[in-house]
Amino acid sequence: MLKKLLKWGLRLFLLAVVLAVIFFLSLDSILRVIIEHNMRGQSGMEAKIGRFHFGIMEPVVEIKDLRLYSTNREQFGDTPILTIPEIHVEYDRDALKKSEIHITVLRFNLGELDVVKGRDGETNILSLGLEAATKPPQARGAAPSNPGLAELQERGLEFKGIDNLSVSVGTFKYVDMQNQSNNLEQKIAINNCVVTNVTSAADLSGLVLLLGLRSGDFFKPLVAPSDPGDGSSAQDVLKMLGH
Repeated sequence: MLKKLLKWGLRLFLLAVVLAVIFFLSLDSILRVIIEHNMRGQSGMEAKIGRFHFGIMEPVVEIKDLRLYSTNREQFGDTPILTIPEIHVEYDRDALKKSEIHITVLRFNLGELDVVKGRDGETNILSLGLEAATKPPQARGAAPSNPGLAELQERGLEFKGIDNLSVSVGTFKYVDMQNQSNNLEQKIAINNCVVTNVTSAADLSGLVLLLGLRSGDFFKPLVAPSDPGDGSSAQDVLKMLGH
């Protein structure tokens, strides 16, 4: 009897080990599906992630080949709004234990932004902003669609900054489904632009200025400038979207 109990106990132990191994090997895939679902609920965009990795032994989160689509593909086609080859985050685990967000390394690579003007004259990026703004709070879920510092504080978290931020931006494309002659492609070609000690949005002003200069008149069809003599830039779009 004792032998049988020991044999069954050993079998159960081995089964538990196998299940634990399967769980940890599948953890990244499980988290990837959860994040894709949450992104759609919070941002109004359909997310597809090529690869997601959450470090168990090391404080690293990595997203590869992220594509964000408009949920209204019938109107704007199957082109993603954003194509992001990499988001790599390394964080301070000890700070997180104290409810502080301290990012030591953040690499963000925006490969392509595709702005599509549909046949009804509406653009995918602007309709997205309107959709997020008109969603009732219960439809958006507990988390705000664009959590800022105030929202983080409400969650009991304190943003301590980013030690090293590296940003790359590839290409902006504009597609006019009403008139193909208006199509535009703008090479931004920002490669590993490094900003250190980021603690507020003001620390990104140089990066935003560079983005505005490189984008030229790309955003002009989207934003009416406040002054007829002014050109539209990335800063105009950020203001328009409430950032």
